[in-house]
Amino acid sequence: MTNSHPIHPLGSKAKVLLSSVFGPYAQDDEYGSSTINPMELYHNQVTRVQGAFSLRMFHRSFGLLMIQENIEAPCTLLDFPDLECFIKTISNNHYDIIGISSIIPNVGKVKKMCELIRTYQPQATIVVGGHISNMDDIEEILNTDYIVRGDGIEWFRRYLNQDMSKAVKHPAVSSATKTRILGHTLSSKPGDTAAIVVPSVGCPMGCNFCSTSALFGGKGKFINFFESGKELYKVMAGLEEKLTTTSFFILDENFLLHRERALSLLKQMKKHDKSWALYVFSSARVLRSYTIKQLVELGISWVWMGLEGKQSQYTKLAGIETRELVTDLQEHGIRVLGSSIIGLEEHTPENIAQVIDYAVSHSVDFHQFMLYTANHGTPLHAQLKKKGLMLPPEEFKISDSHGQFRFNHRHPHIPAGDEEKLLLNAFERDFETNGPSLFRLIRTTLKGWQRYQTCPDRRVRNRYQEEVKPLRNMYAGAVWAMRKWYRQDKGLYRQLDDLLHDIYNTLGLQPRLLAPLVGRYVYRTMKNEEKRMAAGWTLEPETVLEKNQTALTEPTSTTATSTPQVESIRIHDLAGLKQPTTLNGRP
Repeated sequence: MTNSHPIHPLGSKAKVLLSSVFGPYAQDDEYGSSTINPMELYHNQVTRVQGAFSLRMFHRSFGLLMIQENIEAPCTLLDFPDLECFIKTISNNHYDIIGISSIIPNVGKVKKMCELIRTYQPQATIVVGGHISNMDDIEEILNTDYIVRGDGIEWFRRYLNQDMSKAVKHPAVSSATKTRILGHTLSSKPGDTAAIVVPSVGCPMGCNFCSTSALFGGKGKFINFFESGKELYKVMAGLEEKLTTTSFFILDENFLLHRERALSLLKQMKKHDKSWALYVFSSARVLRSYTIKQLVELGISWVWMGLEGKQSQYTKLAGIETRELVTDLQEHGIRVLGSSIIGLEEHTPENIAQVIDYAVSHSVDFHQFMLYTANHGTPLHAQLKKKGLMLPPEEFKISDSHGQFRFNHRHPHIPAGDEEKLLLNAFERDFETNGPSLFRLIRTTLKGWQRYQTCPDRRVRNRYQEEVKPLRNMYAGAVWAMRKWYRQDKGLYRQLDDLLHDIYNTLGLQPRLLAPLVGRYVYRTMKNEEKRMAAGWTLEPETVLEKNQTALTEPTSTTATSTPQVESIRIHDLAGLKQPTTLNGRP
Protein backbone atom coordinates (compact mmCIF):
# COMPACT_ATOMS: atom_id res chain seq x y z
CA MET A 1 0.00 0.00 0.00
CA THR A 2 1.10 3.60 -0.61
CA ASN A 3 -0.23 6.99 0.38
CA SER A 4 0.98 8.75 -2.81
CA HIS A 5 -0.91 8.03 -6.00
CA PRO A 6 0.72 5.19 -7.94
CA ILE A 7 1.21 5.04 -11.72
CA HIS A 8 1.31 1.74 -13.56
CA PRO A 9 4.60 1.29 -15.50
CA LEU A 10 2.69 0.50 -18.71
CA GLY A 11 0.38 3.48 -18.37
CA SER A 12 -2.43 3.40 -20.92
CA LYS A 13 -0.94 0.32 -22.57
CA ALA A 14 -1.80 -1.83 -19.54
CA LYS A 15 -4.50 -4.42 -20.17
CA VAL A 16 -7.37 -4.03 -17.69
CA LEU A 17 -10.12 -6.39 -16.51
CA LEU A 18 -12.96 -4.99 -14.41
CA SER A 19 -15.30 -7.47 -12.75
CA SER A 20 -18.28 -7.64 -10.44
CA VAL A 21 -18.33 -10.41 -7.83
CA PHE A 22 -19.22 -13.89 -9.03
CA GLY A 23 -22.58 -15.59 -8.75
CA PRO A 24 -24.88 -17.30 -8.20
CA TYR A 25 -26.39 -14.73 -5.86
CA ALA A 26 -29.78 -16.00 -4.69
CA GLN A 27 -28.64 -19.12 -2.86
CA ASP A 28 -26.87 -19.95 0.38
CA ASP A 29 -23.20 -20.72 -0.18
CA GLU A 30 -19.81 -20.68 1.51
CA TYR A 31 -18.91 -17.27 0.09
CA GLY A 32 -21.72 -15.25 1.65
CA SER A 33 -24.54 -15.41 -0.90
CA SER A 34 -27.96 -16.10 0.58
CA THR A 35 -31.48 -16.77 -0.64
CA ILE A 36 -32.65 -13.92 1.57
CA ASN A 37 -30.45 -11.42 -0.28
CA PRO A 38 -30.83 -11.95 -4.05
CA MET A 39 -29.21 -9.63 -6.60
CA GLU A 40 -32.60 -7.94 -7.16
CA LEU A 41 -33.06 -4.52 -5.59
CA TYR A 42 -36.85 -4.36 -5.89
CA HIS A 43 -37.68 -8.00 -5.14
CA ASN A 44 -35.21 -7.92 -2.26
CA GLN A 45 -36.15 -4.76 -0.41
CA VAL A 46 -39.18 -3.10 -2.00
CA THR A 47 -41.74 -5.63 -3.26
CA ARG A 48 -40.33 -8.42 -1.10
CA VAL A 49 -43.61 -10.11 -0.06
CA GLN A 50 -45.70 -9.36 -3.14
CA GLY A 51 -45.33 -12.77 -4.80
CA ALA A 52 -46.28 -12.75 -8.48
CA PHE A 53 -46.83 -8.98 -8.20
CA SER A 54 -43.19 -8.43 -7.19
CA LEU A 55 -41.06 -6.43 -9.58
CA ARG A 56 -38.06 -8.52 -10.67
CA MET A 57 -35.00 -7.10 -12.42
CA PHE A 58 -31.23 -6.83 -12.37
CA HIS A 59 -29.01 -3.76 -12.68
CA ARG A 60 -25.65 -3.57 -14.37
CA SER A 61 -22.54 -2.55 -12.40
CA PHE A 62 -22.88 1.11 -13.30
CA GLY A 63 -19.73 2.21 -11.48
CA LEU A 64 -17.59 -0.23 -13.48
CA LEU A 65 -19.26 0.90 -16.70
CA MET A 66 -18.42 4.52 -15.87
CA ILE A 67 -14.79 3.60 -15.22
CA GLN A 68 -14.50 1.53 -18.40
CA GLU A 69 -15.89 4.38 -20.48
CA ASN A 70 -13.11 6.63 -19.21
CA ILE A 71 -10.18 4.24 -19.59
CA GLU A 72 -7.98 4.70 -22.65
CA ALA A 73 -6.19 1.41 -21.99
CA PRO A 74 -7.65 -1.83 -23.42
CA CYS A 75 -10.37 -2.68 -20.90
CA THR A 76 -12.67 -5.70 -20.60
CA LEU A 77 -15.69 -5.64 -18.28
CA LEU A 78 -17.02 -8.92 -16.89
CA ASP A 79 -20.40 -8.46 -15.23
CA PHE A 80 -22.16 -11.21 -13.23
CA PRO A 81 -19.83 -14.12 -14.00
CA ASP A 82 -20.20 -17.40 -12.19
CA LEU A 83 -17.05 -18.75 -10.57
CA GLU A 84 -16.21 -20.99 -13.54
CA CYS A 85 -16.54 -18.09 -15.97
CA PHE A 86 -14.29 -15.88 -13.84
CA ILE A 87 -11.63 -18.60 -13.66
CA LYS A 88 -11.78 -19.15 -17.43
CA THR A 89 -11.44 -15.44 -18.06
CA ILE A 90 -8.34 -14.97 -15.92
CA SER A 91 -6.74 -18.27 -16.94
CA ASN A 92 -7.16 -17.80 -20.72
CA ASN A 93 -6.37 -14.08 -21.00
CA HIS A 94 -3.48 -11.89 -19.86
CA TYR A 95 -4.29 -8.79 -17.80
CA ASP A 96 -1.94 -6.29 -16.18
CA ILE A 97 -4.62 -4.88 -13.87
CA ILE A 98 -7.71 -6.62 -12.47
CA GLY A 99 -10.28 -4.45 -10.69
CA ILE A 100 -13.16 -5.75 -8.58
CA SER A 101 -16.13 -3.77 -7.28
CA SER A 102 -18.23 -5.03 -4.39
CA ILE A 103 -20.54 -4.23 -1.52
CA ILE A 104 -19.59 -5.30 2.00
CA PRO A 105 -21.75 -8.47 2.26
CA ASN A 106 -19.77 -9.97 -0.65
CA VAL A 107 -16.35 -9.67 0.99
CA GLY A 108 -16.02 -13.47 1.00
CA LYS A 109 -16.38 -13.54 -2.77
CA VAL A 110 -13.83 -10.79 -3.26
CA LYS A 111 -11.39 -12.68 -1.02
CA LYS A 112 -11.81 -15.80 -3.17
CA MET A 113 -11.38 -13.79 -6.40
CA CYS A 114 -8.14 -12.24 -5.12
CA GLU A 115 -6.80 -15.70 -4.26
CA LEU A 116 -7.65 -16.94 -7.77
CA ILE A 117 -5.97 -13.95 -9.39
CA ARG A 118 -2.80 -14.58 -7.39
CA THR A 119 -2.88 -18.18 -8.65
CA TYR A 120 -3.66 -17.59 -12.33
CA GLN A 121 -2.24 -14.09 -12.86
CA PRO A 122 0.39 -13.51 -10.17
CA GLN A 123 1.87 -10.60 -12.13
CA ALA A 124 -1.45 -8.68 -12.21
CA THR A 125 -2.11 -5.66 -10.02
CA ILE A 126 -5.32 -6.16 -8.02
CA VAL A 127 -7.51 -3.11 -7.36
CA VAL A 128 -10.65 -3.32 -5.20
CA GLY A 129 -13.26 -0.59 -4.85
CA GLY A 130 -16.90 0.14 -4.11
CA HIS A 131 -18.60 0.12 -0.71
CA ILE A 132 -16.35 -2.73 0.44
CA SER A 133 -13.52 -0.18 0.65
CA ASN A 134 -15.21 1.34 3.73
CA MET A 135 -14.64 -1.84 5.75
CA ASP A 136 -12.48 -1.76 8.83
CA ASP A 137 -9.18 -3.58 8.27
CA ILE A 138 -10.05 -4.38 4.65
CA GLU A 139 -6.34 -4.25 3.74
CA GLU A 140 -5.71 -7.14 6.15
CA ILE A 141 -8.70 -9.16 4.91
CA LEU A 142 -7.90 -9.06 1.18
CA ASN A 143 -4.68 -9.95 -0.63
CA THR A 144 -4.86 -6.94 -2.92
CA ASP A 145 -2.54 -4.19 -4.09
CA TYR A 146 -4.80 -1.14 -3.88
CA ILE A 147 -8.06 -0.28 -2.16
CA VAL A 148 -9.85 2.58 -3.93
CA ARG A 149 -12.16 4.76 -1.86
CA GLY A 150 -14.29 7.32 -3.64
CA ASP A 151 -14.04 8.23 -7.31
CA GLY A 152 -12.78 5.25 -9.32
CA ILE A 153 -12.70 7.25 -12.56
CA GLU A 154 -10.15 9.71 -11.21
CA TRP A 155 -8.11 6.93 -9.57
CA PHE A 156 -7.80 4.87 -12.75
CA ARG A 157 -7.05 7.91 -14.90
CA ARG A 158 -4.14 8.80 -12.62
CA TYR A 159 -2.98 5.20 -12.35
CA LEU A 160 -2.93 4.84 -16.14
CA ASN A 161 -1.18 8.21 -16.54
CA GLN A 162 -4.01 9.70 -18.60
CA ASP A 163 -4.82 13.34 -19.23
CA MET A 164 -6.70 14.43 -16.10
CA SER A 165 -8.09 17.56 -17.78
CA LYS A 166 -10.39 15.63 -20.10
CA ALA A 167 -14.13 15.74 -19.42
CA VAL A 168 -15.82 12.64 -18.01
CA LYS A 169 -17.44 10.55 -20.73
CA HIS A 170 -20.79 8.90 -19.98
CA PRO A 171 -21.56 5.33 -21.08
CA ALA A 172 -24.75 4.55 -22.99
CA VAL A 173 -26.41 1.98 -20.75
CA SER A 174 -29.96 1.28 -19.75
CA SER A 175 -31.27 0.75 -16.27
CA ALA A 176 -32.11 -2.92 -15.79
CA THR A 177 -32.20 -6.35 -17.36
CA LYS A 178 -34.60 -9.32 -17.28
CA THR A 179 -37.48 -7.19 -16.00
CA ARG A 180 -40.26 -9.49 -14.89
CA ILE A 181 -43.68 -9.07 -13.28
CA LEU A 182 -46.95 -11.06 -13.19
CA GLY A 183 -45.11 -14.09 -14.54
CA HIS A 184 -43.67 -12.36 -17.61
CA THR A 185 -40.15 -11.42 -18.61
CA LEU A 186 -40.68 -8.21 -20.54
CA SER A 187 -39.31 -7.69 -24.02
CA SER A 188 -36.26 -5.57 -24.79
CA LYS A 189 -37.68 -3.41 -27.55
CA PRO A 190 -35.57 -0.27 -28.05
CA GLY A 191 -37.19 2.83 -26.62
CA ASP A 192 -38.98 1.01 -23.79
CA THR A 193 -36.02 1.47 -21.48
CA ALA A 194 -34.80 4.32 -19.27
CA ALA A 195 -31.17 5.31 -19.75
CA ILE A 196 -28.92 5.63 -16.71
CA VAL A 197 -27.47 9.10 -16.07
CA VAL A 198 -24.86 9.72 -13.35
CA PRO A 199 -24.44 13.50 -12.89
CA SER A 200 -22.81 13.31 -9.44
CA VAL A 201 -21.58 10.94 -6.74
CA GLY A 202 -21.68 11.46 -3.00
CA CYS A 203 -24.36 13.28 -1.03
CA PRO A 204 -24.23 16.68 0.69
CA MET A 205 -26.94 15.62 3.17
CA GLY A 206 -24.66 13.14 4.96
CA CYS A 207 -27.19 11.07 6.94
CA ASN A 208 -25.34 9.20 9.67
CA PHE A 209 -26.23 5.76 8.25
CA CYS A 210 -25.50 6.52 4.57
CA SER A 211 -22.75 4.39 3.03
CA THR A 212 -22.74 6.37 -0.22
CA SER A 213 -22.13 9.64 1.57
CA ALA A 214 -19.35 8.04 3.60
CA LEU A 215 -17.72 6.54 0.51
CA PHE A 216 -17.26 9.95 -1.10
CA GLY A 217 -16.10 11.94 1.90
CA GLY A 218 -19.13 12.33 4.16
CA LYS A 219 -21.51 15.19 4.87
CA GLY A 220 -21.23 18.07 2.42
CA LYS A 221 -18.93 16.18 0.05
CA PHE A 222 -19.84 15.25 -3.52
CA ILE A 223 -18.30 15.13 -6.98
CA ASN A 224 -20.08 16.64 -9.97
CA PHE A 225 -19.21 14.98 -13.25
CA PHE A 226 -21.34 17.53 -15.09
CA GLU A 227 -21.48 20.95 -13.48
CA SER A 228 -24.08 22.70 -15.62
CA GLY A 229 -27.50 21.92 -17.00
CA LYS A 230 -26.14 22.53 -20.48
CA GLU A 231 -23.47 19.86 -20.02
CA LEU A 232 -26.02 17.45 -18.61
CA TYR A 233 -28.44 18.14 -21.45
CA LYS A 234 -25.74 17.29 -23.99
CA VAL A 235 -25.12 13.94 -22.27
CA MET A 236 -28.84 13.10 -22.15
CA ALA A 237 -29.42 14.10 -25.77
CA GLY A 238 -26.61 11.76 -26.76
CA LEU A 239 -28.16 8.92 -24.75
CA GLU A 240 -31.54 9.62 -26.32
CA GLU A 241 -30.01 9.15 -29.76
CA LYS A 242 -27.93 6.06 -28.92
CA LEU A 243 -30.59 4.22 -26.89
CA THR A 244 -33.72 5.62 -28.62
CA THR A 245 -35.20 6.49 -25.24
CA THR A 246 -36.92 9.56 -23.80
CA SER A 247 -36.74 8.46 -20.16
CA PHE A 248 -33.76 8.75 -17.84
CA PHE A 249 -33.01 7.29 -14.43
CA ILE A 250 -30.84 9.88 -12.68
CA LEU A 251 -28.42 8.10 -10.36
CA ASP A 252 -27.72 11.01 -8.06
CA GLU A 253 -28.34 10.84 -4.31
CA ASN A 254 -30.30 14.11 -4.30
CA PHE A 255 -30.48 15.38 -7.87
CA LEU A 256 -32.83 18.30 -7.23
CA LEU A 257 -30.59 19.65 -4.47
CA HIS A 258 -28.35 20.98 -7.26
CA ARG A 259 -31.01 23.54 -8.08
CA GLU A 260 -29.12 25.73 -10.53
CA ARG A 261 -28.15 22.71 -12.63
CA ALA A 262 -31.68 21.25 -12.56
CA LEU A 263 -33.35 24.49 -13.64
CA SER A 264 -30.69 25.03 -16.29
CA LEU A 265 -31.49 21.55 -17.61
CA LEU A 266 -35.17 22.52 -17.72
CA LYS A 267 -34.26 25.59 -19.76
CA GLN A 268 -32.43 23.39 -22.26
CA MET A 269 -35.33 20.92 -22.41
CA LYS A 270 -37.72 23.75 -23.22
CA LYS A 271 -35.35 25.24 -25.79
CA HIS A 272 -35.04 21.92 -27.64
CA ASP A 273 -38.66 20.83 -27.09
CA LYS A 274 -37.83 17.67 -25.15
CA SER A 275 -40.67 15.73 -23.49
CA TRP A 276 -38.33 13.69 -21.33
CA ALA A 277 -39.29 11.66 -18.26
CA LEU A 278 -36.90 11.77 -15.30
CA TYR A 279 -36.72 9.27 -12.45
CA VAL A 280 -34.87 10.82 -9.52
CA PHE A 281 -33.82 10.48 -5.88
CA SER A 282 -34.71 13.46 -3.73
CA SER A 283 -35.30 14.46 -0.14
CA ALA A 284 -38.71 15.70 0.95
CA ARG A 285 -37.42 19.14 1.92
CA VAL A 286 -35.77 19.67 -1.46
CA LEU A 287 -38.90 18.52 -3.32
CA ARG A 288 -40.94 21.11 -1.45
CA SER A 289 -38.52 23.83 -2.56
CA TYR A 290 -39.81 23.43 -6.12
CA THR A 291 -43.29 24.22 -7.37
CA ILE A 292 -45.34 21.37 -8.82
CA LYS A 293 -45.23 23.24 -12.12
CA GLN A 294 -41.43 23.16 -12.10
CA LEU A 295 -41.36 19.44 -11.29
CA VAL A 296 -43.85 18.61 -14.02
CA GLU A 297 -42.10 20.73 -16.64
CA LEU A 298 -38.75 19.17 -15.70
CA GLY A 299 -40.30 15.79 -16.41
CA ILE A 300 -40.13 14.37 -12.88
CA SER A 301 -42.33 11.31 -13.24
CA TRP A 302 -40.91 9.06 -10.51
CA VAL A 303 -39.16 9.94 -7.27
CA TRP A 304 -37.39 7.85 -4.60
CA MET A 305 -37.83 9.71 -1.32
CA GLY A 306 -36.65 8.96 2.20
CA LEU A 307 -39.47 8.87 4.76
CA GLU A 308 -37.17 7.34 7.42
CA GLY A 309 -39.75 7.37 10.22
CA LYS A 310 -42.16 9.43 12.27
CA GLN A 311 -40.39 12.04 14.42
CA SER A 312 -37.19 11.43 12.47
CA GLN A 313 -34.40 13.86 13.34
CA TYR A 314 -32.99 13.99 9.82
CA THR A 315 -32.84 17.54 8.44
CA LYS A 316 -33.95 16.43 4.97
CA LEU A 317 -37.43 15.91 6.49
CA ALA A 318 -37.48 18.98 8.73
CA GLY A 319 -40.81 20.79 8.69
CA ILE A 320 -42.30 18.60 5.94
CA GLU A 321 -45.59 16.67 6.24
CA THR A 322 -44.52 13.77 4.06
CA ARG A 323 -47.99 12.22 3.64
CA GLU A 324 -49.32 15.46 2.24
CA LEU A 325 -46.31 15.73 -0.07
CA VAL A 326 -46.81 12.18 -1.38
CA THR A 327 -50.49 12.86 -2.13
CA ASP A 328 -49.62 16.10 -3.94
CA LEU A 329 -47.06 14.35 -6.13
CA GLN A 330 -49.35 11.44 -6.96
CA GLU A 331 -52.21 13.76 -7.91
CA HIS A 332 -49.92 15.07 -10.65
CA GLY A 333 -48.95 11.62 -11.88
CA ILE A 334 -45.58 11.49 -10.12
CA ARG A 335 -44.96 7.96 -8.85
CA VAL A 336 -43.35 7.80 -5.38
CA LEU A 337 -41.09 5.17 -3.86
CA GLY A 338 -40.91 5.87 -0.15
CA SER A 339 -38.12 4.49 2.03
CA SER A 340 -38.69 3.79 5.72
CA ILE A 341 -36.30 2.54 8.39
CA ILE A 342 -37.13 -0.11 10.97
CA GLY A 343 -35.08 -0.02 14.16
CA LEU A 344 -34.17 3.63 14.74
CA GLU A 345 -32.89 4.35 18.24
CA GLU A 346 -36.33 5.39 19.48
CA HIS A 347 -38.15 2.29 18.16
CA THR A 348 -39.35 -0.15 20.82
CA PRO A 349 -41.50 -3.30 20.86
CA GLU A 350 -44.26 -1.08 22.26
CA ASN A 351 -44.27 1.60 19.56
CA ILE A 352 -43.09 -0.30 16.46
CA ALA A 353 -46.65 -1.11 15.33
CA GLN A 354 -47.47 2.62 15.29
CA VAL A 355 -44.22 3.31 13.42
CA ILE A 356 -45.18 0.80 10.73
CA ASP A 357 -48.78 2.06 10.52
CA TYR A 358 -47.50 5.58 10.01
CA ALA A 359 -45.21 4.46 7.19
CA VAL A 360 -47.99 2.46 5.53
CA SER A 361 -50.37 5.43 5.75
CA HIS A 362 -48.31 7.25 3.10
CA SER A 363 -49.78 4.91 0.42
CA VAL A 364 -46.71 5.38 -1.76
CA ASP A 365 -46.56 3.49 -5.04
CA PHE A 366 -43.57 1.45 -3.84
CA HIS A 367 -42.31 1.15 -0.28
CA GLN A 368 -38.80 0.16 0.73
CA PHE A 369 -38.28 -1.03 4.30
CA MET A 370 -34.74 -1.42 5.62
CA LEU A 371 -33.26 -2.22 9.00
CA TYR A 372 -31.26 0.53 10.67
CA THR A 373 -27.77 -0.68 9.81
CA ALA A 374 -24.45 0.72 11.02
CA ASN A 375 -22.45 0.18 7.83
CA HIS A 376 -18.66 0.39 7.96
CA GLY A 377 -17.31 3.87 7.32
CA THR A 378 -20.44 5.72 8.41
CA PRO A 379 -20.71 8.06 11.41
CA LEU A 380 -23.28 5.66 12.89
CA HIS A 381 -20.80 2.78 12.77
CA ALA A 382 -18.08 4.89 14.40
CA GLN A 383 -20.48 6.03 17.11
CA LEU A 384 -21.73 2.54 17.98
CA LYS A 385 -18.25 1.04 17.77
CA LYS A 386 -16.99 3.61 20.27
CA LYS A 387 -19.82 2.64 22.63
CA GLY A 388 -19.01 -1.07 22.23
CA LEU A 389 -22.38 -1.82 20.66
CA MET A 390 -21.24 -3.38 17.37
CA LEU A 391 -21.68 -7.15 17.31
CA PRO A 392 -18.43 -9.17 17.15
CA PRO A 393 -17.78 -11.55 14.20
CA GLU A 394 -18.76 -14.60 16.24
CA GLU A 395 -22.24 -13.10 16.73
CA PHE A 396 -22.76 -11.50 13.33
CA LYS A 397 -21.67 -12.63 9.85
CA ILE A 398 -20.52 -9.73 7.70
CA SER A 399 -22.45 -11.25 4.78
CA ASP A 400 -25.66 -10.51 6.71
CA SER A 401 -25.03 -6.74 6.73
CA HIS A 402 -27.52 -5.99 3.95
CA GLY A 403 -30.38 -4.53 5.99
CA GLN A 404 -32.95 -7.25 5.34
CA PHE A 405 -32.21 -9.77 8.09
CA ARG A 406 -30.46 -8.66 11.28
CA PHE A 407 -29.06 -5.63 13.09
CA ASN A 408 -25.26 -5.63 13.12
CA HIS A 409 -25.34 -3.87 16.49
CA ARG A 410 -27.06 -4.21 19.83
CA HIS A 411 -30.31 -2.25 19.67
CA PRO A 412 -31.23 -0.39 22.88
CA HIS A 413 -34.80 -1.73 22.88
CA ILE A 414 -35.45 -4.42 20.25
CA PRO A 415 -34.22 -7.92 21.21
CA ALA A 416 -31.79 -9.62 18.82
CA GLY A 417 -33.61 -12.06 16.56
CA ASP A 418 -36.85 -10.05 16.39
CA GLU A 419 -35.76 -7.68 13.63
CA GLU A 420 -36.63 -9.76 10.54
CA LYS A 421 -40.08 -10.47 11.93
CA LEU A 422 -40.66 -6.74 12.39
CA LEU A 423 -39.35 -6.02 8.90
CA LEU A 424 -41.59 -8.63 7.28
CA ASN A 425 -44.53 -7.27 9.24
CA ALA A 426 -43.90 -3.85 7.71
CA PHE A 427 -43.82 -5.27 4.16
CA GLU A 428 -46.94 -7.34 4.78
CA ARG A 429 -48.89 -4.47 6.36
CA ASP A 430 -48.11 -2.25 3.39
CA PHE A 431 -49.08 -4.96 0.88
CA GLU A 432 -52.30 -5.88 2.68
CA THR A 433 -53.36 -2.26 3.21
CA ASN A 434 -52.38 -0.66 -0.10
CA GLY A 435 -52.39 -3.61 -2.49
CA PRO A 436 -49.83 -4.53 -5.15
CA SER A 437 -47.38 -1.80 -6.12
CA LEU A 438 -48.30 -2.32 -9.78
CA PHE A 439 -51.90 -1.37 -8.95
CA ARG A 440 -50.75 1.79 -7.18
CA LEU A 441 -48.41 2.75 -10.03
CA ILE A 442 -51.17 2.37 -12.62
CA ARG A 443 -53.55 4.46 -10.52
CA THR A 444 -51.02 7.28 -10.19
CA THR A 445 -50.18 7.16 -13.90
CA LEU A 446 -53.86 7.53 -14.79
CA LYS A 447 -54.20 10.51 -12.46
CA GLY A 448 -51.37 12.22 -14.31
CA TRP A 449 -53.07 11.79 -17.70
CA GLN A 450 -56.45 12.90 -16.37
CA ARG A 451 -54.89 16.12 -15.10
CA TYR A 452 -52.62 16.91 -18.06
CA GLN A 453 -54.35 15.46 -21.13
CA THR A 454 -55.53 18.94 -22.09
CA CYS A 455 -52.44 20.80 -20.83
CA PRO A 456 -51.67 23.76 -23.12
CA ASP A 457 -47.95 22.97 -22.86
CA ARG A 458 -47.52 20.46 -25.69
CA ARG A 459 -44.17 19.27 -24.32
CA VAL A 460 -45.76 18.32 -20.97
CA ARG A 461 -48.86 16.86 -22.61
CA ASN A 462 -46.79 14.63 -24.89
CA ARG A 463 -44.89 13.13 -21.94
CA TYR A 464 -48.07 12.17 -20.11
CA GLN A 465 -49.51 10.80 -23.35
CA GLU A 466 -46.47 8.54 -23.70
CA GLU A 467 -46.69 7.36 -20.09
CA VAL A 468 -50.38 6.47 -20.35
CA LYS A 469 -49.99 4.27 -23.48
CA PRO A 470 -49.63 0.97 -21.55
CA LEU A 471 -52.95 1.67 -19.79
CA ARG A 472 -54.72 1.20 -23.11
CA ASN A 473 -53.72 -2.47 -23.31
CA MET A 474 -51.25 -4.16 -20.95
CA TYR A 475 -51.99 -2.21 -17.78
CA ALA A 476 -55.73 -2.50 -18.36
CA GLY A 477 -55.34 -6.27 -18.66
CA ALA A 478 -53.20 -6.35 -15.52
CA VAL A 479 -55.87 -4.49 -13.55
CA TRP A 480 -58.53 -6.89 -14.88
CA ALA A 481 -56.42 -9.86 -13.70
CA MET A 482 -55.66 -8.28 -10.32
CA ARG A 483 -59.37 -7.59 -9.77
CA LYS A 484 -60.12 -11.27 -10.34
CA TRP A 485 -57.24 -12.26 -8.07
CA TYR A 486 -58.70 -10.20 -5.22
CA ARG A 487 -62.35 -11.12 -5.75
CA GLN A 488 -62.55 -12.41 -2.14
CA ASP A 489 -61.09 -9.18 -0.73
CA LYS A 490 -64.03 -6.76 -0.90
CA GLY A 491 -62.06 -3.61 -0.15
CA LEU A 492 -59.26 -4.16 -2.66
CA TYR A 493 -61.62 -5.65 -5.26
CA ARG A 494 -63.69 -2.46 -5.12
CA GLN A 495 -60.60 -0.28 -5.57
CA LEU A 496 -59.43 -2.33 -8.55
CA ASP A 497 -62.92 -2.31 -10.06
CA ASP A 498 -63.09 1.46 -9.70
CA LEU A 499 -59.66 1.82 -11.33
CA LEU A 500 -60.58 -0.46 -14.22
CA HIS A 501 -63.74 1.50 -15.00
CA ASP A 502 -61.83 4.74 -14.59
CA ILE A 503 -59.43 3.48 -17.28
CA TYR A 504 -62.37 2.57 -19.51
CA ASN A 505 -64.07 5.93 -19.05
CA THR A 506 -60.87 7.91 -19.56
CA LEU A 507 -59.26 5.99 -22.42
CA GLY A 508 -62.25 4.71 -24.34
CA LEU A 509 -63.02 1.54 -26.30
CA GLN A 510 -59.52 0.05 -26.72
CA PRO A 511 -58.87 -0.88 -23.07
CA ARG A 512 -62.49 -1.98 -22.66
CA LEU A 513 -62.02 -4.52 -25.47
CA LEU A 514 -58.49 -5.64 -24.65
CA ALA A 515 -58.59 -5.84 -20.83
CA PRO A 516 -60.64 -9.07 -20.60
CA LEU A 517 -58.57 -10.80 -23.30
CA VAL A 518 -55.18 -9.83 -21.90
CA GLY A 519 -56.44 -10.16 -18.33
CA ARG A 520 -57.45 -13.81 -18.61
CA TYR A 521 -54.03 -14.69 -19.95
CA VAL A 522 -52.24 -12.66 -17.26
CA TYR A 523 -54.32 -14.28 -14.54
CA ARG A 524 -53.13 -17.74 -15.63
CA THR A 525 -49.49 -16.66 -15.73
CA MET A 526 -49.82 -15.11 -12.27
CA LYS A 527 -51.02 -18.44 -10.88
CA ASN A 528 -48.10 -20.24 -12.52
CA GLU A 529 -45.65 -17.69 -11.11
CA GLU A 530 -46.98 -18.21 -7.59
CA LYS A 531 -46.40 -21.96 -7.97
CA ARG A 532 -42.83 -21.42 -9.18
CA MET A 533 -42.01 -19.12 -6.28
CA ALA A 534 -43.59 -21.46 -3.73
CA ALA A 535 -41.31 -24.22 -5.07
CA GLY A 536 -38.24 -22.04 -4.40
CA TRP A 537 -37.60 -20.83 -7.95
CA THR A 538 -35.11 -17.95 -8.15
CA LEU A 539 -33.69 -15.65 -10.80
CA GLU A 540 -30.05 -14.93 -11.63
CA PRO A 541 -28.60 -12.23 -13.91
CA GLU A 542 -26.99 -13.19 -17.20
CA THR A 543 -23.25 -12.83 -17.65
CA VAL A 544 -22.07 -9.91 -19.78
CA LEU A 545 -18.59 -9.57 -21.30
CA GLU A 546 -17.85 -6.21 -22.93
CA LYS A 547 -14.68 -4.66 -24.33
CA ASN A 548 -13.92 -1.01 -24.96
CA GLN A 549 -12.77 0.10 -28.40
CA THR A 550 -9.08 -0.18 -27.52
CA ALA A 551 -9.51 -3.75 -26.31
CA LEU A 552 -11.46 -4.70 -29.43
CA THR A 553 -8.50 -3.74 -31.60
CA GLU A 554 -6.05 -5.75 -29.49
CA PRO A 555 -5.03 -9.21 -30.79
CA THR A 556 -6.66 -11.92 -28.69
CA SER A 557 -4.61 -14.51 -26.85
CA THR A 558 -7.44 -17.02 -26.54
CA THR A 559 -9.03 -19.57 -28.84
CA ALA A 560 -12.72 -19.55 -29.62
CA THR A 561 -13.29 -22.72 -27.63
CA SER A 562 -11.64 -21.37 -24.49
CA THR A 563 -13.47 -18.04 -24.45
CA PRO A 564 -16.22 -17.99 -21.79
CA GLN A 565 -19.63 -18.33 -23.37
CA VAL A 566 -21.33 -15.07 -22.52
CA GLU A 567 -24.27 -13.22 -23.95
CA SER A 568 -24.88 -9.56 -24.68
CA ILE A 569 -27.96 -8.33 -22.91
CA ARG A 570 -30.61 -5.81 -23.73
CA ILE A 571 -31.50 -3.72 -20.69
CA HIS A 572 -35.05 -2.98 -19.53
CA ASP A 573 -36.78 -0.13 -17.74
CA LEU A 574 -36.39 0.29 -13.98
CA ALA A 575 -38.97 2.74 -12.77
CA GLY A 576 -41.41 3.43 -15.60
CA LEU A 577 -42.45 -0.19 -16.09
CA LYS A 578 -43.17 0.52 -19.74
CA GLN A 579 -44.50 -2.67 -21.25
CA PRO A 580 -44.66 -4.05 -24.78
CA THR A 581 -47.93 -4.54 -26.60
CA THR A 582 -47.48 -8.32 -26.53
CA LEU A 583 -46.64 -10.55 -23.59
CA ASN A 584 -43.89 -13.11 -23.41
CA GLY A 585 -45.05 -15.88 -21.09
CA ARG A 586 -41.75 -17.77 -21.13
CA PRO A 587 -40.48 -18.28 -17.53
